[in-house]
Amino acid sequence: MLTRKQEIERSIITRFRKDIWRPFTKAIRDYQLIQEGDKIAVCISGGKDSMLLAKCMEELKKHGKVNFDLCFIVMNPGYRSDIYQQIEENARVLGIDIQVFQSNIFDVVDKQESSPCYLCARMRRGFLYARAQELGCNKIALGHHFDDVIETILLSIFYGGEYKSMPPKLWSTNFNGMELIRPLYLVRESFIIQWAKYNNLKFINCACKFTDSSKVDSKRLEMKKLINELEKRNPNIGANIFKSS
Repeated sequence: MLTRKQEIERSIITRFRKDIWRPFTKAIRDYQLIQEGDKIAVCISGGKDSMLLAKCMEELKKHGKVNFDLCFIVMNPGYRSDIYQQIEENARVLGIDIQVFQSNIFDVVDKQESSPCYLCARMRRGFLYARAQELGCNKIALGHHFDDVIETILLSIFYGGEYKSMPPKLWSTNFNGMELIRPLYLVRESFIIQWAKYNNLKFINCACKFTDSSKVDSKRLEMKKLINELEKRNPNIGANIFKSS
């Protein structure tokens, strides 16, 4: 009889093989995200995307043909105790051996009058790169998915007055020899949600302490709703936006 952890792992490569596992492995191959001898830090925020990414990367290491190493890092930027406990509990259920380190990001961001999410994201990325480098990693893996890509494109057009996408891999300009990869690049968010529900897993929606605050930037949510409405009229809308990148 399978343990709950084994059932969750099995669901990725069986029930969700078409909608999660195949797009995940396709992105790995098509964008050449992993090479022999890589040591990759999977960055876990505590949400559904990064937790699924961690399990997919574990399965790839077990069943793939390329030899690489993994570590799973969680930055605690000042989580509320209940959020931190939920992250720890989900890691235990999923069997993910997380390494937690501290930062003061929330204290810094709390003093910002505008764009706290933007500042938080930039600072978070820097801390993650630094920690991964300390651990001897040459790459960090983030849980951004297909919908994050198309939302970013629309955000850049509507609010930035420019066309800007979210690449599947990116060399760091501040950390020599470090590369960022996004293995869930071709996975739709709706299937990640289905995977979590199927396995009765409950993840935090946002690791930020401003989640219930008016400071939260709702522009990405606005883009998400817009895309959902457009796809009701034309199911190819999301794919067409993605192809334009």
